[in-house]
Amino acid sequence: MSVPAIESFGTSTTPQTSTASSATQMDKDLFLKLMVTQLKNQDPMNPQDSAEFLAQTAQFTSLEKLEAVATQSSQALAAQMAFGASSLAGRTVTYVGEDGTTETTGKVDAVRFAAAGPMLSVGGVDVPIANVVTVAA
Repeated sequence: MSVPAIESFGTSTTPQTSTASSATQMDKDLFLKLMVTQLKNQDPMNPQDSAEFLAQTAQFTSLEKLEAVATQSSQALAAQMAFGASSLAGRTVTYVGEDGTTETTGKVDAVRFAAAGPMLSVGGVDVPIANVVTVAA
């Protein structure tokens, strides 16, 4: 009995990641520039309320932390999908075809990882994991 192949093609999210991180960096830089400009141009006889300044700083810090959590969550989800897809090698699945109505059943020959997510090779047909409706032993 042959063991099903698990193929791994490297997926590079560098363009998306670098674009997203550069946009995030631009947002941070803009926020800091606005805050410094606000401090430079404030009336020395009527300075900004320190509580408001601290609130803005706290909001900025909270936003940075939320972005970090979102990044870690999306990476964990991608890893979980990859492990789940890998476990389908050699199993029988039923999937919905491209027309959205036809269901086909077949054995998963291989799993590959594409930019759009895990793809199953079922009888020579590439099937996105999202199209799988049932999995049998």
